[in-house]
Order: sequence, then structure tokens, then C-alpha cells
Amino acid sequence: MARRQSSAPAGDAVQDYTENIVDIDVTSEMEGSFLEYAYSVIYSRALPDARDGLKPVQRRILYMMSEMGLRPDRGHVKSARVVGEVMGKLHPHGDTAIYDAMVRMAQDFSLRLPLIDGHGNFGSLDDGPAAPRYTEARLAAAALTLTDHLDEDVVDFVPNYDNQLTQPDVLPAAFPNLLVNGATGIAVGMATNMAPHNLVEVISAARHLIANPDATLEDIMRFVPGPDLPTGGRIVGLDGIRDAYATGRGSFKTRAKVEVEQLSARRTGLVVTELPYMVGPEKVIEKIKDAVNGKKLTGISDIVDLTDRKHGLRLVIELKNGFNPNAVLQQLYRYSPMEDSFGINNVTLVDGQPQTLGLVQLLSVYVDHRINVVRRRTAFRLEKKKDRLHLVEGLLIAIVDIDEVIQIIRSSDEVAAARERLMSIYDLTEIQANYILELRLRQLTKYSRIELEKEQDQLKLEIAELEAILASDQRLRELVSDELAEIAEKYGTPRRTVLLESEAVSPTVAALAAAPGGKGKAAPLALEIADDPCWAILSASGQIARTSNQEPLAEAGPRSKHDVFRSVVKTSARGEIAAVTSLGRMLRLQVMDMPVLPPMSGLPNLAGGVPAKDFITLLKGETLVAFAPLDTVLAIGTAQGIVKRVQPDYPLNREDWEVIALKDKDTVVGIEPAGADDVDLVFLTRQAQLLRFAAGSVRPQGRTAGGMAGIKLAAGDQVLFFGTVAPGDDAAVVVTVSGTDGALPGTAPGAGKVTAFAEYPAKGRATAGVRAHRFLKGEDTLLIAWAGHGPAKASSLAGVARSLPQEHGRRDGSGIPLSQAVEAIGPSLSWA
Repeated sequence: MARRQSSAPAGDAVQDYTENIVDIDVTSEMEGSFLEYAYSVIYSRALPDARDGLKPVQRRILYMMSEMGLRPDRGHVKSARVVGEVMGKLHPHGDTAIYDAMVRMAQDFSLRLPLIDGHGNFGSLDDGPAAPRYTEARLAAAALTLTDHLDEDVVDFVPNYDNQLTQPDVLPAAFPNLLVNGATGIAVGMATNMAPHNLVEVISAARHLIANPDATLEDIMRFVPGPDLPTGGRIVGLDGIRDAYATGRGSFKTRAKVEVEQLSARRTGLVVTELPYMVGPEKVIEKIKDAVNGKKLTGISDIVDLTDRKHGLRLVIELKNGFNPNAVLQQLYRYSPMEDSFGINNVTLVDGQPQTLGLVQLLSVYVDHRINVVRRRTAFRLEKKKDRLHLVEGLLIAIVDIDEVIQIIRSSDEVAAARERLMSIYDLTEIQANYILELRLRQLTKYSRIELEKEQDQLKLEIAELEAILASDQRLRELVSDELAEIAEKYGTPRRTVLLESEAVSPTVAALAAAPGGKGKAAPLALEIADDPCWAILSASGQIARTSNQEPLAEAGPRSKHDVFRSVVKTSARGEIAAVTSLGRMLRLQVMDMPVLPPMSGLPNLAGGVPAKDFITLLKGETLVAFAPLDTVLAIGTAQGIVKRVQPDYPLNREDWEVIALKDKDTVVGIEPAGADDVDLVFLTRQAQLLRFAAGSVRPQGRTAGGMAGIKLAAGDQVLFFGTVAPGDDAAVVVTVSGTDGALPGTAPGAGKVTAFAEYPAKGRATAGVRAHRFLKGEDTLLIAWAGHGPAKASSLAGVARSLPQEHGRRDGSGIPLSQAVEAIGPSLSWA
């Protein structure tokens, strides 16, 4: 390469050009220029200092805001003003780089402990901030701890870019900012990416290292088990974190926090409340929609963003019926940013050199820096105290003999002569003599002398304390540790990110993985819900649900709170059942639409169900009576004593139909499977009459038939209960509760009686039956009655358990007074 230099004199005369060509090697020129550029980027822009965890631009912003007095107790100022001050005095680069760094330090989703208190639009994970002329800022309270004591010679100051001003080479940093807030930057030939951590955990580790300088990584990880990301979420798998803490390099997976919720009576959804670090909701929505359109994701019907300032992030992913929510979630982790990877690369500047450090080394560099800061601060304060003590001692000398001092000053021709005479007569230093010459008259009172003596004593104590700290490395370390503890107590917050050693796997999947041929790998969940056997349940409190399997619903002992089952139908997850109403309507229900209860052990509280009114649309004055299967003969009983066995010839193309033609003002009170002719049909009336007869005496009819006479009712009587009892059921019981018809429901507990069903003889259909309960004085009706497999369970309509008499009474005997009103009765489920 050659550089050509030429010149020509002015004027019209043509003269010969003179040339000066310098040969330069291209390789050397490029290497030198590139090295200068790389050096500038590495040391002056991209990499943070391991001591205060700040890049130069961040340090200059915080220092300049501190110099401008932008404290948390003062008002915000325009961000453009801060950017201008930093750019004009300290940072010789563009305003965009300064404002970008300033914005990041104000974002609570970027930093675990924000250093700037921003006012206005400082951006989100999906959108950038407003221009600096629109936003305002001041220092956050935590930032003050990074810049405190700069006026006490705690760090070195270096010239700015034009040598007109000075700036701190590093900030004092009262907490390990690099670990707490993390860092990211791309230099030339290297990059850094450090994860944020919990302030309390990091300070606890630092204090342990101060007390135990030889602590191992295992010791430190007892305090810092892993990163704590500002946006929460979950970290799955800790092996990569251990590698990063040991070597400075590693990676881990972050996942969104997702809950499966019942969005409506028929709709299930995945609700996202936390996302991986630096992943915004709009990006997630866009990727999910692209995956759905590209047929990578199935089972999703819609996604709605309900995020607001009050409740925070809330993404609702609605699922199609018939899809396993956990399987859909696995797909989302695979094809959307709801699972993301974070690569740790702890490259930082140590003594001006880029190094890759592990957790212990990072803490050690910070601890050494902080000990040095506190040592320099202590030495500075010691010198200040000594200087003040020196002046106080001189003042005390002058005040004791103030008249002579005044005479010396008055008799001197000039200040210099007075100074020399004072120094020679009272053995004072030049500093003391000058201070006495500047003495004010108001300092000559007796009270001032007392104050000076107290100050002298206090200064001596403080000097002794400061000298003791400087003389003892142990005392110095304890002081640093105590100050860190104060920072943790003041600014510490609970951990947000959940750490999981490995991905949670269901017992079934784990068993398949451990089985021969499973190869130790967890099999993927089936996307669509399998047509597994299950139970469809209707409770007395009106809750609808289905079980996750068809395990026996056996009694597990007494419970303080449970819900009585009104109907339990054996079905499958993709099956259909019927809901029968008091007006004789039968509605087709998809079992898959029902909310799923967790695996049960014993009689459950159906807290996971949904109210029947939200699941089934009922007419005015209509109530839900029971669930029923669609593939067997059913027996129906009405309030006016009509009984009907209906054939299962229901229309295939309709969602609801009449299952019995009711007479005027009649209603259905019960419906039960009755396919076998030897099943007992049971009526119980308000006037305490019980009739049982074989189902074979009732001929099955079509769904439009009106049935036939079931029980003969006395004048004013009405059927209270209709049900079935299996043949030969020795555990079957009859429960009756008597009271007065004039009392408000639930106000009078009444008297209850439990009787063995076998004590009631079978009678013919359409007869009056036998008496099931003898009324006492003040009783005129049965409040509630029930017959079925025992032992019977009782509750209120709210699902609160109620007690029943333990001993069986006589068939026509009276009841035992109850302590609380019984509003619902159901069977023991050991038969299932």
C-alpha cells in the first residue's frame, strides 16, 4: 500500500507536482487499527467491571445523576437532561447508547433490582421506550448504595475524555450488583451474558465468604442455589447452573408459569402468569398463532391477553374439548417461547483484563473490592477526625487564655506576626494558629468551651474505634459483613423464580420409562384425551364433575366437610350421559366437557367441580334431578306417584327431549337405572309412607308415554323420594327426618331415624305401602327421606357434613332429635 502526498502552489502558472509516497504494509495497518478498536470496545463499552458490575456508560449515568442531586426524595427530571449531561461531560458517544443504557436500568423486567426510578413510558418486553424528551427519571433508592461515600476517597478518580473533569474509575458498590442484576454485552471476539440473582441470597453468600475465605462452591451454593429472574418463571434442570458456577459457562432452561384452569363450565384453558426472562407476551402470542396455522400445535381454540397493570401478566390459552391440557402444554414448550434457554457466560473485567469467572471468583473479587472501599473510607474518616481533634485542642488552648490571645493579636502589626507569636507562645501548629485567628466572638462563651471539651472526648473515642478497625482485619471484615446485612434487610425481596431439579413426570409416565425397553426416557403424553373409564358425578350442592379414572369411590373415614353424591354414573371420558330435570326433560351431556377431579381416595369435597346451573341451561322453575346413563332402562318416579320404566330409544340428532309425559303440576322426583326386573323400586312420601315393589311389575314404555300408577297417595300427600335398591343388598337403609311443614327450611333440625331396608315388606304396585316413620307431637311431615346402600351420608346443601343416628330404629318408630338440619342424603360408595 502507498500513501500519496502532493501539493501545488496557487496561481495560474503550471508547475511540477512533488510527490511523497510512503509504503505501508496493509496487514500491519489493519491489525493495528483493529486492535485499537477491539481494545476500546472491550474496555470502554461492552464488558462490566467485576467490582461494581457496571459498564462505563452505566457507571457514568449513575455518577452524573448523583452529582445532579437526582435523589429518590426529589422530583424527576427529563431524561433528555440526564442524557445531555452524561454525553457532554463524561461519555463521548451518541445519545442513543446513553439513553438505551439508562432505560434498561429503569426496567423492573430487565434488572432484579432497578437502579433508576423512571416516570413515563420506559418500554416493555414487546415495545421500546418513549423518546427521552417524554420520559423523566431519578435515582432509585438502591442506586444510592452504589454511589455512597464517593467524597471520602473510597475509589480512584480518572480524567474524563477531554481531561477537563474527573470521574470514578469504579463505584463503591454496597452490594454485589453484577450478580444481582446480571449483565449482557457483545465485545470484539467475546461476549458476556450473566443471569440476575436474588439480593438476599447473594449477600448471604458474600457474608459467608467474608467469614470463611476458603469456602468451596458447594458451600456458596447453599446460599445461591440458582438465578432469580425478574419475571419469575421456572428453571428446569440445575446441572447447567452448577457448570456455570464452577467454570463461568453453562446454560439452563426457563419455562413459563402455567396453571390449568376451568375457564367456564365447558371450557378448559392454560393460564400463563409468568414468562421466561426477556420474553414478551406479544412474541408468545405471535409464535403460538404461527405454530397453530402451521399445524405444529393442535388443541388450541383461542389465545387472549388479559394483562393489565393491576393484575400483571395473564395469557389465557383456550383449549378445544377432548385434548389433554398437559400434553398441549408440552407442545407449547416445544414450539413457542414459553420455554427458552439462557446461556451463562461470565466474562467480566478484572484489573482491566477480561476473564471468565465462576461464582466463587465473582464473589471474591467483589468482597475484596468492598473491603478495600471500607478500609479507604475508614482511613479517610480517621484523618478527618484527627484533623478536627487537632483544631479543637488548639481552640481549647486559646479559650483558656483568651484575654492573652486577644492581646497578642491586637498588639501584632500584621496577621503573619500574630500567627508566629501564637505558635511560639502556646506551642501551636500553623493550622491551629490560623484557625484561632479566624475565631468568632460567639465561640468565646463558657458553653462553647463545654461543647468543645465534649467534642474532644467524642473525637478521641471515634479515633480509637477507627484505628481499631484499621488495625484488625477481622474487625474490618465484620464491618463489611454488617453493612451488607443492612442492605439485604432494606432492599431484599422473596425469590421469584422456582428451581426444579428436573421436569416433573407423572407416575404412569415414569413407570413406562423405567420399564424394560423404556430406555429411561419419559414417553410423551397423549395429546387427545383417551376414552378411559370414569365416573360422572352430580352432588347435592349442585356441583358437576368427572373423575380421572374409574377407581372405586370407597369410603375413607369421616370428614369434617364433604359433598353428598346425588348421582354417580359409570361412563367413559368420551362418552355421553343424560341429565334429567324436574319437568321430565332429558338433556344429552358430553362427559369430556366436565371438569376433571384429581384421583380420589374416599368421599371427596367437590371443590374442583362447576355449578350445574353454569353447565346446563334450565327453564324457569326447572331443577336438575339426576344424571342417568343412556344405554339402559331407567325407572322414573314423580311427585304424584307415577312410575315409568323407559326404553333407551332416544333420538340421536337432538340434544334434549321429553322422557315422560307429565300430568299438570306433576314433577319428576327421581330417576335410577332399572334394567333388571328384580330391582326394588322405592317410593317415600311426605306422610311417611314407604312402598317397595319389583321393577318387573312395571312394563318398559317409550319415551313419550306417561307411565302408570306407582304408589297410592292419601289426600294431600306427595312423593318425597323415588329410587332403587339392588336385590339382596343387606346394607341398604332407609333414612327419614320428620318435622313440621310450617317451619322455614333449615331452621328446625327435626328428628331423624335410620332403619334397615329389609324391615320394610314388599307390596304391590299402586298400593299405599307401609308406615316408615311415626310422628310425634308437633310433627306432621317428613322433611327429607332417602333409601339406598348404606351407611348413609348426610350434609347441608352447602356440602357441610351432618350427623345421623348411629343405631337403627324400628320401621314404624319415631326419630331422634338432630343437632343440625339435614338437607341432603346420599349413599356410601363402597358398592361402586
